Amino acid sequence: MRLRALLETDALGLRLLGGEDELDRAVRGVMTTDLRDPSRYLSGGELVLTGLAWHHDAADSEPFVRILAGAGVAGLAAGEAELGDVPADLVEACRRHRLPLFAVHETVAFATITEYVVRQVSGERAGDLAAVVDRHRRLMTSGPAGGGPEVVLDLLTSDLDLRAWVLSPTGRQIAGAGAPLPGPLGAALAGQHLAATRTGRRGPHRAAVGGTTYALFPIRNTGRGAVPAARDVRESVLSDWLLAVEADASDWPTARLDLLQGVTQLIAVERDRRDAARTVRRRLAQEVLELVQTGAAPAEIAARLRVAAPVLLPGLGVAPQWQVVVARVDWSASGQAAAPGGLASGPVAQALLEEILVDPAVGGPDSADRIAVAHTGEEAIALVPLPTLATGPGDAADSAAGGDAAEAGAEGADAPDGDPGLHADALLASVREPLSAGLADDGRLTLGVSAAVHSAEGLRGALEEARHARRVAAARPGRVCAAGHHELASHVLLLPFVPDDVRRAFTARLLDPLRDYDRRHRAELIETLEAFLDCDGSWTRCAARLHLHVNTLRYRVGRIEQLTGRDLSRLEDKLDFFLALRMS
Repeated sequence: MRLRALLETDALGLRLLGGEDELDRAVRGVMTTDLRDPSRYLSGGELVLTGLAWHHDAADSEPFVRILAGAGVAGLAAGEAELGDVPADLVEACRRHRLPLFAVHETVAFATITEYVVRQVSGERAGDLAAVVDRHRRLMTSGPAGGGPEVVLDLLTSDLDLRAWVLSPTGRQIAGAGAPLPGPLGAALAGQHLAATRTGRRGPHRAAVGGTTYALFPIRNTGRGAVPAARDVRESVLSDWLLAVEADASDWPTARLDLLQGVTQLIAVERDRRDAARTVRRRLAQEVLELVQTGAAPAEIAARLRVAAPVLLPGLGVAPQWQVVVARVDWSASGQAAAPGGLASGPVAQALLEEILVDPAVGGPDSADRIAVAHTGEEAIALVPLPTLATGPGDAADSAAGGDAAEAGAEGADAPDGDPGLHADALLASVREPLSAGLADDGRLTLGVSAAVHSAEGLRGALEEARHARRVAAARPGRVCAAGHHELASHVLLLPFVPDDVRRAFTARLLDPLRDYDRRHRAELIETLEAFLDCDGSWTRCAARLHLHVNTLRYRVGRIEQLTGRDLSRLEDKLDFFLALRMS
């Protein structure tokens, strides 16, 4: 419909205050707001209704109108119930920005105008998704609840017969209409979406999995008042949600694509609200982390844990054990860490770690309510509570505080093997494939997990343990790597921290003579050495393993000792060969 039609409807009680030359503008919807900056809720073409609660003095009108004009709204209608006559400064600002302005008589409810516009825009067709989008936008902007993404997806199903799901960047289902999306399918769709996004292609992306075609729409806030998307795509690719629609959108008309983009904007607003709720948990984690890193007294750290426990474990009533998880995302073209001053990876790792720590079997957008993640520098650090069973009324407080009632021998101790806890490999099992697609050929995710600790005294050690485990993971090949505290007991994991030039020199001295001899004589001395060490120096077992006579084996070992000047009957020389083979 056109703006002109609004003036021709006496029941609406509208009076034109400016913009006579712009009355042929098309109205695509209606939105009521009293926000100073409603740009995130605008997609263009709306009639904006306002009660002027945002207007405190003449200086408020110019920025408000500039935002509306920049968002491409069709017109502005200001109610007279709050201030009486529409302020002259608002009339002048609309004139400067060529924005049509109407006055709404105090006897006319905004709901009357809204219902009329929606009815006209939808053309009395209940199946027109434009009306659905406008209707739900009003729901989401009228209060904090907003109905959630499920409401939008239900409307897609009922009005357009489209099955759709909101997925996290790892493929975890956030919301859906109808049957849940199987986990492997969600991961596959997320991987294809991330891979397409990294190539720079604009959505929606077409994906085919198991003979079914899906359209993948990115979900991110692109309000007209936002800064143009000149930022590096890597800042958001691993944290943005996506909308997966079971349909082939390649032949959709522009109008339908625009409508689906409107749906993603509605969900993006809800996503922003959910993210805002994480600020409390992030702040708690940051406060505890700062205390731990600065060497604060255990009693002070324990006091912060008492605050954190009810937030992270609402209604549980017992003190948890705590685990620390450290993650880092490095970006570069060569696989080496990004140069200082480049892309800041701390916030990226923070958002990604919040996603990884969610149990993949738990659906819904609120399943991360017990995860507190901070970031410092290039690292993201998570403080993860693990519920424990209290044995008495005073156990909870004493355990959280690390006080007198806690046994000294238990402070900072690892949780028993049977206790619940996070394991590095399990954390990445279901997310490795999609994240590898998002990291492409220039990103790496490394993650380290500490043992569980029972008190404030143990947190500093747990943090260092998680950081050490992450460095171990960083020394391994692959785009997505993790290491846990269980692995840190092996001396083999110390090898990655030997400088590269030292490793090369050490292995060259011991192994190069054997490799040269093997190339000239095909003697298989390296293979023989590996088998001899694996068999703990047992001649009979090693000969049987290599299908050799014992005398042949003795000849080869003698040749190894002759070429290297080492004695394989000595423990020190055996250990040197073992380390050289592991480092080569």
